[in-house]
Amino acid sequence: MSNTASIDQQTVTDAYVYLLGRAIVIRQEQTDLKEPGIDYNVIKYNPVGSADFVNPNLDVAYLEAWIAVDDQTPVLLEVPEVKGRYYTAQILDEWGEVITNINERNYPAHPFGKFMLVAPGSQVKVPADAVRIELHSRKAKMLARVELKTDREGAVALQKQFRFTPLGKPVIAPTAPMASFGNKELIGIELFDNAEAVLASAPDVSPIAAQMQAKVRDISRQARDAGQRQTLDQLIKEQVVPQFLKYAVTKSGVFQNNWLGTLGTGNYGADYWKRSSANLVGLWANANDEVIYFVAVRDAEGQPLNGANDYVLEFPAANRPDAVVHAYWSVILVDVPDYRVVPNPLNRFNFNSDSGLKNEVDGSLKILMASKSNVAVPESNWLPAPAGKGFSLTLRTYVPKDVVKRGEWFPPALRRLK
Repeated sequence: MSNTASIDQQTVTDAYVYLLGRAIVIRQEQTDLKEPGIDYNVIKYNPVGSADFVNPNLDVAYLEAWIAVDDQTPVLLEVPEVKGRYYTAQILDEWGEVITNINERNYPAHPFGKFMLVAPGSQVKVPADAVRIELHSRKAKMLARVELKTDREGAVALQKQFRFTPLGKPVIAPTAPMASFGNKELIGIELFDNAEAVLASAPDVSPIAAQMQAKVRDISRQARDAGQRQTLDQLIKEQVVPQFLKYAVTKSGVFQNNWLGTLGTGNYGADYWKRSSANLVGLWANANDEVIYFVAVRDAEGQPLNGANDYVLEFPAANRPDAVVHAYWSVILVDVPDYRVVPNPLNRFNFNSDSGLKNEVDGSLKILMASKSNVAVPESNWLPAPAGKGFSLTLRTYVPKDVVKRGEWFPPALRRLK
């Protein structure tokens, strides 16, 4: 056991959880760029209403792109004028930190038009009619959303008016080296094999980046010793990964009424555990000024949600979700463990502010989650669940009011109908 004398479990844990957050972004970059027709500075306009991917957002017209710039080559982003519906162009760095959201709330004097995305410290000249946005590194990710409301065609027309124009041909570094891995069997000691190149690939805005990266380099050095490598890999797989996964799904947010609220996402400060958790379970999490998610997989009694039962989500008149948002709210049901929507004859997968749900006489709102309709709730308010199979709910609050951001509002616990 002499080769384990210098191994400190806490240092291994800290270094692993910290670097994993970057590794997940690298994995996504590798995955995205393998898609036909996808390249840096090329917008992918996702098809509206497509439900054939994990935990889809069916409320918006969605578009995404990888941005690449260099000191002399900025990228021009053109944002259309959007009236009467929610929109944002979310820009994130290579660690999953939100740089900015382009919309009328953050840029009231210039809510649309031209935005020049530039490399850190770049002296490139920006036209007078464009807003300069300095990135954290030479790459970034954009996710833009336009609310569908009841006018899908209008939203799609706006979606296609977002445009990228690189002003030249930027020198683009290859994707940082990272071994492939899945979410169920996370990467082992291989995470540290190219640590120096990974750390050099993108600066981290975290205030504790320096000491965390020192820990990463320490473990990377130890991993080059054949004897220590095996011990480190065993420690990571048997201790560190289970500890992190438990944290990511139960402790990375605020838990109330058996709902997990994604408070504190988007900009993480020194909380690299929360950042790596957000990257794992919901990569590209936005800042809480834009959206807060609530996820439920258990009912009021703490039992896993299952389509063998009928459940009611009942909002009192004074505690409805539409009263706590400035934009809109939505709730979607997906099966587990696949997190896919549940096929049903109604093609009904989610509800939102524009779904025309029926209220109770006292102004309260009931939503039924069940495999079949139930007379206890209007059929218009029934969200079909998978018969005899587990499921998960995600409730989204867009531009949440302060009561939500302070953690003082949560959806009610799901009540199982006997």
